[in-house]
Amino acid sequence: MGSKQKIGYKCRVAGVFFLLLASIAALVAVAVIQDRWRFKEYNEEYGIVIDSGSSRSNVHLYKWPGEKQNETGVVTEIMNCRVAGDGISEMKVDPQKDAQSWKAFKVCMDKIIEVIPAQKHNSTPLFLGATAGMRLLHEKEPQRSREILASLREYLSSLPFSFQNASIITGEEEGLYGWITVNYLMGNFLEKNLWNTYVRPAGAKTVGSMDLGGASTQIAFAVQDDLMGPDYMHIKLYGYPYNVYTHSFLCYGKNEAEKMVMDKIVQESSDPSNIRNPCYHDGFNITFDASSIYDTECTKKSKNYKPDQKLVMVGAADSDKCRSIVRSIFDFKTCSSSQCSFNGVEQPSVTGEFMAYAGFFYTAKILGLNGTSDLDQFNSSVKKYCHKNWGVVKKENKDMRDNFLRTFCYAAHYVFTLLTDGYKFDKETWKNINFKREVKGTSIGWSLGYMLSMSNMIPSEVKEIPPMTDPVFAGLIFLFSALTIVTVVLVFIIIIRTCY
Repeated sequence: MGSKQKIGYKCRVAGVFFLLLASIAALVAVAVIQDRWRFKEYNEEYGIVIDSGSSRSNVHLYKWPGEKQNETGVVTEIMNCRVAGDGISEMKVDPQKDAQSWKAFKVCMDKIIEVIPAQKHNSTPLFLGATAGMRLLHEKEPQRSREILASLREYLSSLPFSFQNASIITGEEEGLYGWITVNYLMGNFLEKNLWNTYVRPAGAKTVGSMDLGGASTQIAFAVQDDLMGPDYMHIKLYGYPYNVYTHSFLCYGKNEAEKMVMDKIVQESSDPSNIRNPCYHDGFNITFDASSIYDTECTKKSKNYKPDQKLVMVGAADSDKCRSIVRSIFDFKTCSSSQCSFNGVEQPSVTGEFMAYAGFFYTAKILGLNGTSDLDQFNSSVKKYCHKNWGVVKKENKDMRDNFLRTFCYAAHYVFTLLTDGYKFDKETWKNINFKREVKGTSIGWSLGYMLSMSNMIPSEVKEIPPMTDPVFAGLIFLFSALTIVTVVLVFIIIIRTCY
């Protein structure tokens, strides 16, 4: 009988001690879980980038989840609003036109305001980047360019967003951001695995990018890490480093290069009232003021230059002569390094795939060569297009204005010369050029790449959510604390009884 009582007593003691340890363990576990097992709830972030090019401005609205991937946002374009009218480089000349420009800006910004949730307005960063048109204006009229940017800053600061800056970006930055855009849209930086999480793609190959604007053209592609120089830019995206060669040629955009070609044609003619243009289709003619060619820093004015002099050009289609004149605006001989593109600019050999967009795409499209082609096919298409009669060209492109349509024979020769003689694409590497306007429904340009880079520096709004609500946490803490106190008292009573 005594033995049974002894065993029962020991069991009760063991039970009390077990209850004490369990209470302490539960109390610690609840506290640790509440502190360590918190999950983060991120808000969606928004960003606005205004791309102010030489001929127009576009307002891009982007969105990304606050939870970044290796400090870089997974950005999506949700809106693109084209600002009606000319580019900002035309401002501060005609007050009436300026009033129309501000009205056009307001139309786009009002649309943006409606799309972004009101509670996110103050935290949404707003950037404006001006490109080659303003670069040229800054060289020609620095005071007017500063006044334009000052007016834009004043207007953009008045909007309910977090205005950051309005500035002229460099050509190299424009090329680099274009390269980022192309590779991001193609999924070369990130992809989702079977577990729906973002990882770096196997092989991590990138493609080069080529942009042809109105006043400049850019090329950019990844190179080996050991290559160094002013045209090599080191960046880090999604935790991985890249070394990118990028160069921008000011005055070699489609519109400005055409003025240099027109200057060559005018100089070769002795009669300004009958200038035969080998880059115009037979049956086309146009009269314009000399200022439309020479009112730029890209063409040199002659001593007897008269801005209002009338020049009459008539189509005299000659594909070979047109190409010869186009080649004459480049310098393919000067080179102080192992390899150059043109005008003495160092460039490593082009390797891998390339995306050619903007003016490159539209020129290929007029030739019926969207996507990829081979060099001979492109060349023969140029000659075939240039020898068409103007009436036939107009009939085939009813929806296009004459002012644009007349430029594409020259543009086709220009693109071919730039890519072959300039960037040194040959029969094999030409096949790697893909002429495209957009990827996955998003237009290709520098603004998305810029927003991706800026997302590295934009903090995310995050809210930490504990696994238990405050009442539940307080209740459990009270319960296990009380249980611990009770068991401690029982242990104390047992010790006292054992002693006496």
